[in-house]
Amino acid sequence: MFDRFKLHIETNLPFLMGKKLLLANSGGIDSMVLTHLFSKMDVQLHVAHCNFKLRNEASDEDAEFIRKTRYLPTNQVYITVFDTENYAKKHKLSIQLAARALRYQWFDELLKEKELDYILTAHHADDNLETFIINFTRGSGLEGLTGIPQRNGNIVRPLLPFSQEEISKYAKENQIEWREDETNASTKYLRNKIRHEIVPLLKEINPSLLDSFSNTLEFLHQSQSIVDDRIESVSDSIVTRKHQNGEEIIEIDIPKLKELSNPKAYLYQILKQFNFRAWNDIYELLDSQSGKQIFSNSHRLIKDREVLLISKIQINSLENIRVEIEEFNNEISSPINLKFDVAERENSVTASEILVDKDLLKYPLFVRKWKNGDYFYPTGMRGKKKVSKFFKDEKFSLLDKEKTWILTNADDEVIWIINKRQDRRFATTKNTKQRLKISCATTSFSE
Repeated sequence: MFDRFKLHIETNLPFLMGKKLLLANSGGIDSMVLTHLFSKMDVQLHVAHCNFKLRNEASDEDAEFIRKTRYLPTNQVYITVFDTENYAKKHKLSIQLAARALRYQWFDELLKEKELDYILTAHHADDNLETFIINFTRGSGLEGLTGIPQRNGNIVRPLLPFSQEEISKYAKENQIEWREDETNASTKYLRNKIRHEIVPLLKEINPSLLDSFSNTLEFLHQSQSIVDDRIESVSDSIVTRKHQNGEEIIEIDIPKLKELSNPKAYLYQILKQFNFRAWNDIYELLDSQSGKQIFSNSHRLIKDREVLLISKIQINSLENIRVEIEEFNNEISSPINLKFDVAERENSVTASEILVDKDLLKYPLFVRKWKNGDYFYPTGMRGKKKVSKFFKDEKFSLLDKEKTWILTNADDEVIWIINKRQDRRFATTKNTKQRLKISCATTSFSE
């Protein structure tokens, strides 16, 4: 097996050679074999073990077993302990998801701290088959049926071409010791039920099941490539990427989407990368009223007239930010960049600048988000106008509104809808004695 493994690395994963690798080792047969294989190759191998404290004394014994791994110097073995159950309760996760989150967060920290290049996991061909069956029974799309990726960013799975039988044979031939997790024998878990009851039956029907499955995966990957090419081509005409204050906003043209042969399928392929799951609600969004929103764990999807807007969910809300500006301040840098300069005469200004009569300002000034009830006296117009009505007339999207900042005086009167429209009450005239130029370095919503 070692010769096949070495050839596999040199042919399909040559970027691993000579690198500093972090191997996730549970103490089980798969990860112990992977450790043994890489210990014989031209790489700098480091091992990481997570003690999740889920199996009482057995968890501690696993950690001690890893600590004594004979293939590595002790200074290249890292072990950490997690309070997995409390983490799961705090974050409302299953034990499995909590363990995964803790594990990969720690791996990423080790990569940075030790200046390592890749994370290795010991998933093999049988794991791939089990994942396929799980996704199939849950009603997965094409992508869910293409199996575990051999590489996902800096995570690499070098054992995917090898079966559990081959790994077991190698372990016995090389007298490799490992720890057995008794929970792997329990069929109360879906994966174990598939492993112990369904897969053996399938292998009885087809002794060459893993070979047949490998061919099927290859065909599915080829089909996925065709889909990806088509989506990339279509996206050029219906998807627009814009930037607002450094944040990317993705816009999907609904009428153009509906002209396609299967709008739902195209929409799924475009949105799947943003972690959305409520597909029925998303499809209904195409014909719903403006303003309806759907959230994934990372992004927000908004129906806005004839488009769908996708934006990343901001962890820190800006709604309650209110920055005070004293008369002596010449500049603020947060939440946006504003500069205050004396102007000797009437100068032409741009959309990102205004001239105000400083004697009409009542300090301190404030920068904040707009709120319902705000009104102002727009330059170039008669009378006053609600800010919300101004947004509507200017055809602001919901995201435009949320990203807009307001400059007010001490009485909370609007001086400037920043980068949009000045209030004429504070504009300079021929009688102005002190002119103040206020400029914003933050650009407005633009392509």
